[in-house]
Amino acid sequence: MTQVEAPAWVPMTDDERAQFDRDGILVVPGVLSASEIEVGRNAIQTAYERAQQPGGHGLNATGALHQLSAVTSVPELAYLIDHPVAFKYIWSLLGWNIHIYHSHVDVHPQIHEQQKEWWHWHQDGGRQNREIETDPRPMFSVKLAYWFSDVSETGRGNFTVIPGSHKTNWLPGPPSRGVPWPQPEGATQITANPGDLVVFDRRIWHARSDNYSTFTRMGAFFGYTYRWIAGRDDVAGLPQQPWFDDLNPVQKQLLGHAGDGSGDHAWGHFPESTPLYGALKERGLLDSSIPALIP
Repeated sequence: MTQVEAPAWVPMTDDERAQFDRDGILVVPGVLSASEIEVGRNAIQTAYERAQQPGGHGLNATGALHQLSAVTSVPELAYLIDHPVAFKYIWSLLGWNIHIYHSHVDVHPQIHEQQKEWWHWHQDGGRQNREIETDPRPMFSVKLAYWFSDVSETGRGNFTVIPGSHKTNWLPGPPSRGVPWPQPEGATQITANPGDLVVFDRRIWHARSDNYSTFTRMGAFFGYTYRWIAGRDDVAGLPQQPWFDDLNPVQKQLLGHAGDGSGDHAWGHFPESTPLYGALKERGLLDSSIPALIP
């Protein structure tokens, strides 16, 4: 499956850009249509049921699924990776020389026993947060979180953030993650309806709250970064999949398959053969005031 709906491409607004720079996060309501919600929810539910079967991915101790390489694991979700309403935030912020480096689908059913307050707070990027020496560290990547369940009230396993913390390199916390620790000051549970989108800077301090409600938390997360940063997703074998040829060129780029596979191409030395560059150029969206959009 490629795209269910295809509205015209437009960049993010100046107000959205200013809010994102200030808060490190945007909540965008009603991004997905009813049919897109249904397709995504059904696909993730099927993956959840498959994980419970012998030889499946498996669930954690609370019955939750955290499955990496979202499109490799659930090909039906390919329409999300360049969804025009959502994807505009990615190319507006990061430009055209990008790919998905880390993605996952999550299903978290109700937890029936009270959990300890383990410290799950983190910034995305892994070793980037140890090895990059600037303060604040660079943004490097932006993540899209699509919601397929009702998290319009707190207490439903909500995505939890500290708004504005994306320019803070460290939080005061426990000596190790194995020590119960209270929530940091300013922690805010994000509420959203099915079909809503959360866009966030990888540096924002965030965690998942526990779900004690009767609602099953269900979402799909896609992290985008520059092609010169190595990807974590398992995508090398995708061209051998029967559905891969049905993807459009931009989707193939985002899944790690653009150009000749050389380092020079990943460095952005050949924009004319980079599909997203061509798509933006064709639409007159290569805004010269944004450095990442300049060839």
